[in-house]
Amino acid sequence: MKLKKLLSKLPIERFRNPPAKVAVVSLSGVIGAAGPMRSGLTLASVEDQLSEAFKMDGIKAVALSINSPGGSPVQSDLIGRMIRDLADKHEVKVFAFCEDVAASGGYWLACAADEIYAMESSVIGSIGVISSGFGFPELIKKYGIERRVRTAGELKSTLDPFQKESPKDVKRLKGILTQIHENFIDWVKGRRAGKLGKDEKEIFSGEFWTGVTAKEYGLIDGLGSMHQTMRFEYGDKVKLIKVEGKKNWLKSKLGFGGGDALSGFGGVNTADIAGGMMAAVEERAHWDRYGL
Repeated sequence: MKLKKLLSKLPIERFRNPPAKVAVVSLSGVIGAAGPMRSGLTLASVEDQLSEAFKMDGIKAVALSINSPGGSPVQSDLIGRMIRDLADKHEVKVFAFCEDVAASGGYWLACAADEIYAMESSVIGSIGVISSGFGFPELIKKYGIERRVRTAGELKSTLDPFQKESPKDVKRLKGILTQIHENFIDWVKGRRAGKLGKDEKEIFSGEFWTGVTAKEYGLIDGLGSMHQTMRFEYGDKVKLIKVEGKKNWLKSKLGFGGGDALSGFGGVNTADIAGGMMAAVEERAHWDRYGL
């Protein structure tokens, strides 16, 4: 006889009727590639956590704690699809709880859940796609710098920031962004089928709203914290069990463990440091878009 069945026969209430268990997975940060001195949400970084959460014995549900301003559409899609695959395989209900922000790719992740909740002041939405950069053709001209680029492939130097912007390049880029946007829209429509109650043109415009308005538009199912909602769903004694990811601070922050190393830094090189600084600026820009 299995231990669970054996305990249920004991004349002790907590064995006969154990409290419900909910596995909690945190999905926090900008979505995209991680590396030395920078972090990011990727399938590789959360795969073990998600697998462990859904395999946990006797769980009633998996709760996703989401706090992300977005990032890579590909990684958003990969993580979202994995959540759905695991939920279907283990027949476990998924709840998403949006904290400060679940916008753009952050909302993509939230839509992997069966039900989405947020706080009144959470920032929700931004269902759109953006590409940004800088152009420096006049700068190098001013200082007499000659740009030398050789390519094999007519379009290999598309959107070179040191050359004047080409209308053909812009048109090509807009076509790619439109296709990614359509993929995003299809995902939201599929996951929120029958729940979206506002004009679609406005919902998919890239605009973002507070949790209160997002509920009115059907982007979320309700307002409330994880603890509050899970107690309502599964009783006051529900156990929220946080599933931690693998922690290796030195490797993730300082790049320890390989590569061309500077003396005494086991894997950190000047390119890593420069790349990390740029990544930090980009990450800050993601959050700043939502006033956070």
